[in-house]
Amino acid sequence: MTRKTITRLLCTAALTASMCGMAGAATAVTAQLNPNLTVQIDGITRTFYNAQGQEVHPIVYKGTTYLPLRSIGELMNKNVNWDNATSTVTISGTRTSGNVAGSPDTNAVQTNITFYVSPEITVVVDGVTQTFYDGAGKQVSPAVYNGSIYLPIRSVGTLMNKTVSWNEATQTITLGTAGNGIVTDFDSANTGTQPPAAISTPTPPAKKPAAAVTLEQAKQTALNHAGKTASNVTFVKARKDFDDGRWMYEIEFIASSGNGYLEYDYEIDASTGKIVKYDYDADDYVPTTGGNSGGTSVSEATAKKTALARVPGATAAHLHKFKRDLDDGRWEYEGKIIYNQMEYEFTIDASTGAIVEWDVESIYD
Repeated sequence: MTRKTITRLLCTAALTASMCGMAGAATAVTAQLNPNLTVQIDGITRTFYNAQGQEVHPIVYKGTTYLPLRSIGELMNKNVNWDNATSTVTISGTRTSGNVAGSPDTNAVQTNITFYVSPEITVVVDGVTQTFYDGAGKQVSPAVYNGSIYLPIRSVGTLMNKTVSWNEATQTITLGTAGNGIVTDFDSANTGTQPPAAISTPTPPAKKPAAAVTLEQAKQTALNHAGKTASNVTFVKARKDFDDGRWMYEIEFIASSGNGYLEYDYEIDASTGKIVKYDYDADDYVPTTGGNSGGTSVSEATAKKTALARVPGATAAHLHKFKRDLDDGRWEYEGKIIYNQMEYEFTIDASTGAIVEWDVESIYD
């Protein structure tokens, strides 16, 4: 039986007719349905239901948690519409119908499922076509399971203008201020067969909105975090930029350190003043000579202790990919610490014990 024949058979049922325009576009992958995860939004534990009142659970794919898009539209108090002709979800206006109520699915268990990653689906919020990215700048797509469209948790946070955090001990995702591929989970649906309309490319606002945090405040936040003052650093960059759907301050400065310089980079949310990402690197660093074990005078145990001391609460169990490596003629210890929803990558000079690179990022980015 050919793929085309299978698609025709799927489209014979009334329920699946709304998805005939999407046939063949999605990619089936294996993901994990995880009803054991708790989702708290603004301090309230949330249970999600589809338009039919059935509970829908978080789904984990490649280490990223996905949440149902229609339920997020409810929480934003906006209407949610599906247009099959253009494979477009529209979230807009003030919600005219009440939120869906349902009965909790107490029988759900953690299990592997077939998840449909669907780059052909477009999400439009208040007239603006949304494009979603992960922390590395790679574009990510919506996905479909049992008639519900899901978005990665970071993208949900962007839509709701909320920060995302993870508590490993309680298996809780917190958002706060700072399968068959059939899509049926919508308040309304346009299942017409007219040709798809052109999809516009989103552009940043023409005028920067007023920020709750000034540039000078953002610079001071970065300086305080680095333990520096304006008098002993040189600012290389200090600007406001529109990135991934929100305004950010990009702050970069250098400070003298030992035989060279440390270069600090910060990204600070312009609306909340919170540090979203930061790192520092040794610039023109000149290590001292020699030591035992081929240029290594600092033991592996000491290097691990140095790194862990920078992350209060972390233990040796949170260390990953720790190794000794020869780079540009000097021995280094490299590794990462994954703890309390954050990932810390570091490089330590094996002859001096100095941390020469330190990069921090949320595991949900």
